[in-house]
Amino acid sequence: MKSVDRVSHAPEGAAELRELFARPGVIRIVGAHNPLGARLAERAGFDGVWSSGLEISASQGLPDTDLLTMSELLSVAGSMAAAVEVPVVADCDAGYGNAHNVMRMVQRYESAGLAAVSIEDKVFPKVNSFIPGRQQLAGMDEFCGKIEAAKSAQRGTDLMVIARIEALIAGHGIDEALRRGEAYAEAGADAVLIHAKGNSPEPVLEFMRQWRPTLPVVVVPTTYHTITAEELHGAGAKMVIYANHGLRAGINAVSEVFDAILDEGRSTGIEGRIAPLATVFELQGMARLKEAEKRFVRHDAPPTGAAVVPEAGQVTA
Repeated sequence: MKSVDRVSHAPEGAAELRELFARPGVIRIVGAHNPLGARLAERAGFDGVWSSGLEISASQGLPDTDLLTMSELLSVAGSMAAAVEVPVVADCDAGYGNAHNVMRMVQRYESAGLAAVSIEDKVFPKVNSFIPGRQQLAGMDEFCGKIEAAKSAQRGTDLMVIARIEALIAGHGIDEALRRGEAYAEAGADAVLIHAKGNSPEPVLEFMRQWRPTLPVVVVPTTYHTITAEELHGAGAKMVIYANHGLRAGINAVSEVFDAILDEGRSTGIEGRIAPLATVFELQGMARLKEAEKRFVRHDAPPTGAAVVPEAGQVTA
């Protein structure tokens, strides 16, 4: 496990992510919804963190349907980028509006040290891709405009813009997904994310078999989870996102512990299954804080006497 007792250099995340894309091998990132989760991802050895819109929404007790504002989601994403040294990729839903909103979004996320932003080609406000019902795609030309706007708005050259293709989610075929992906590549996207929600990886594999542009492909095997990251890489994927597994694991683990405490009337039975406080302090960076305290926190000499505060109306000499 990696040590997390160190200071992040968030603005370097975008350059580091580009280096990962340039190196051989698959990039594996995992979802989180707060800096603690991001540090757990880094500690486990993931290459980066996915600032998950689903996870952040769920952590606020809200559906993943664009109810949270850009500023609310950016606040979390930025705090994660500041907490870790691995790159953080932000799930930016449908871009929070039209091309104007996307431009402002890119400037804010870039300034906050995010390594990449992912925007999906659905109508704003979007609905989470795994919810049955409305999954309405934006017009292809409209979304190309968003990509062009995003690339024109960034101040540096390192931030990556990932164009997320939702054609398979919305019930369209491979041909439509490829048509859109090629248009997004032409519009200037730095990578495309092909999303699917079936149990089989075959539609995603077929997309990659027919993919002709040199742009890297990102995949999210949430429902087709039996295929490995290495197998996906062998089929043409460069980045694999495990988008919401920390959240789902936490829901089960916390529920089991809470139930056990209520059933037993004490926490003794579960103490061996939960993290000791020492681990919490490590993840908080307490050792770094104590070291800084030794170096920088200085106290004046203790006061020689206690101050006396007169009562209301009392006259003092």
